[in-house]
Amino acid sequence: MMKKSKSNVMWGGRFAHAPEQIMESINASINFDRRLYQHDILASITHAEMLVENGIIDQKSGMKITNGLHCILKEIEEGRFNFRVDLEDIHMNIEGRLHELIGEEAGLLHTGRSRNDQVSTDFRLWTRDAIDELILQLEDLMKALFTKAEKHHDTIMPGFTHLQVAQPITLGHHLLAYLEMFSRDVDRFKSARFRLNECPLGAAALAGTSFPIDRFKTSKKLGFEQPMNNSIDAVSDRDFCLDFLSASAICITHLSRFAEELVIWTSSQFNFVSLSDKFSTGSSIMPQKRNPDAAELIRGKVGRVNGALLGFLTVMKGLPLAYSKDLQEDKESIFDTFDTISMCLVAMTGMVSDMKPNKSILKVAAKSGFSTATDLADWIVRELDIPFREAHRITGSIVRIAETRKCELSDLSISDLKSIEGKITASIFSIMSVENSVNSRNSFGGTAPSQVRIQLKKWKKKLF
Repeated sequence: MMKKSKSNVMWGGRFAHAPEQIMESINASINFDRRLYQHDILASITHAEMLVENGIIDQKSGMKITNGLHCILKEIEEGRFNFRVDLEDIHMNIEGRLHELIGEEAGLLHTGRSRNDQVSTDFRLWTRDAIDELILQLEDLMKALFTKAEKHHDTIMPGFTHLQVAQPITLGHHLLAYLEMFSRDVDRFKSARFRLNECPLGAAALAGTSFPIDRFKTSKKLGFEQPMNNSIDAVSDRDFCLDFLSASAICITHLSRFAEELVIWTSSQFNFVSLSDKFSTGSSIMPQKRNPDAAELIRGKVGRVNGALLGFLTVMKGLPLAYSKDLQEDKESIFDTFDTISMCLVAMTGMVSDMKPNKSILKVAAKSGFSTATDLADWIVRELDIPFREAHRITGSIVRIAETRKCELSDLSISDLKSIEGKITASIFSIMSVENSVNSRNSFGGTAPSQVRIQLKKWKKKLF
């Protein structure tokens, strides 16, 4: 038979017998929700102060409670706190310790609140701080991208579609594309923060409380915009978790896309950029290997974060109002997602700062694959007044000749070009270089160095 655990005294007199050991194991969350301790203590102190200010408990009791909570905070931060599995979670552990420190007056703290609104408040506070931290880390990554893009605003490289050379671009322009992506991630996290910034405290179990509490006072002290309007929604809502996971899933997808490019770029076949030993590893058997493991690990983490989003969406599906124990599943996935995203952002920022572009190889690669073919077609339209579709056909025929002869477009003779279209003149050769191609793409948001400088100027104002 399974061993019986000792009764949880915090449950009160409803239960005559202790739960089975397996029930204690499946019910307890202290092993992971202990990281909410600062937010739980902060919210409890704020609640106690409001109870005193509103005359619900006396000042002496309120002082004993707040002093006891400060003592518990110190114990936890110094590693002297005894976390007990039989007390289930961080909230009951702190309240249990408070009983040990100040006696029965500790029970006054739970006046006008429930664990339901308590845990929701604590978790919103933690998630708000987590978002603030990720935004700072995203901004660090954006600054690293800016610095590298500014240095290489005119470094020519091949632009790809379908991973085939398409047109010459600048490395600065390419890096600014990721800066734009991560900027949208910042906006998504800020939007998630805005929506979560309402306070559940005082909603109690689900129906509110008969005590004359002031939810606006506690909300303001905790930095929320306002109390949540509906007590049922306050204890059962986990949209803020889904918002956080969704923003994180999109963010790590962007990180994964860049990580994939770094894996490709650092390969011996491409050799576009190099990473130092700080962000590379070797092989246990092949001494020549330099593996971009940091990039590969970031690329692999996307499945973990996307899985957390799908997992918690599934938890929320079909949950009746108001609170159900299923909601305990919210924390592990979000804690892990935060840890994962945070680590990946720091690693990617380091790789961006560390990577060294191989400019000569990038330029040679930009010339491959007939990358200036579009420039040739544009010249035919502009100079010969031929519709683009016909110019496209003419250029395709010219490319076929160069492909057959295994040479670049600029290596063809004027007679070769005239054999396809007699109106072509020798001035066409002026647009064949990758430098000309890049400089000509000066429409707003284009890859021309002049346009890249305009975008860099805009980002400098935003980031610094």
